[in-house]
Amino acid sequence: MYVAFQNLSESSRVWVYQADRKLSEKELELAKSELKTFCEGWNVHGNGILTSFEILEDQVIVLAADESRSATSGCSIDSSVRALQKLENLLQINLTDRGKVAFKSASTIQVAPALGIKSKVQEGEIVADTWVINPLIQTKADLESLWIPASKSWLNKYFPN
Repeated sequence: MYVAFQNLSESSRVWVYQADRKLSEKELELAKSELKTFCEGWNVHGNGILTSFEILEDQVIVLAADESRSATSGCSIDSSVRALQKLENLLQINLTDRGKVAFKSASTIQVAPALGIKSKVQEGEIVADTWVINPLIQTKADLESLWIPASKSWLNKYFPN
């Protein structure tokens, strides 16, 4: 059952997906419609759960489920991934490739393959205080640290100590 994002408990589980580009106003409207429809029908073994989503900076999608009554299962998580894949096809974007790293460059979000991230550090495109998405986010409360300095992330190994 869909509820407004702010009405979900801070312990709600979240999944963060970064699009490989910023969405247009029209695409945002379509994404919100598709995600709301999905959330309204999202269930765990036939039982409805409180769910919501948020789209941050027109590029980062946060899907959330309140697991206080019923924990999400493999099947329900798979259904959410299918919903995101459908959105990928509709909008011609990439959301579900976990081999990507999102970082802020000036006022834009860039998404780069994780395999090439070391060279971005060596070239100075990513520095210790560049903001990157924290892949360890698990709950709505964790979203306060969605963006962390690269030096506080797994990228720390690429910076001199």
